[in-house]
Amino acid sequence: MADGCSAPAQVATPADFDTGGQVVLAGKVTGAEGPVGGAFVRLLDGGGDFAGEVVSSADGDFRFYAAEGSWTVRALHRTGNGEANVTAEGPGLHQLAISVA
Repeated sequence: MADGCSAPAQVATPADFDTGGQVVLAGKVTGAEGPVGGAFVRLLDGGGDFAGEVVSSADGDFRFYAAEGSWTVRALHRTGNGEANVTAEGPGLHQLAISVA
């Protein structure tokens, strides 16, 4: 039985993904050996406050729906941590790559 509070399963987001007019922050967590699955991927707003969290797929994929503005996406994994910053000035797909070390 699925937990009603859990995030949806994470899958790769193709470049032609229909965002439905929303801001979508998506990407992949990678490490020295390639994609990193099972990383806790956190979304932080421009002030550094927690806004959401998902667990990366086995292929390292993650996706957040957000508002316009400045965001930090931080990946935490037993093999290391990493982060990426993005400013979403409007709706659409904003791709991120996060390397953990």
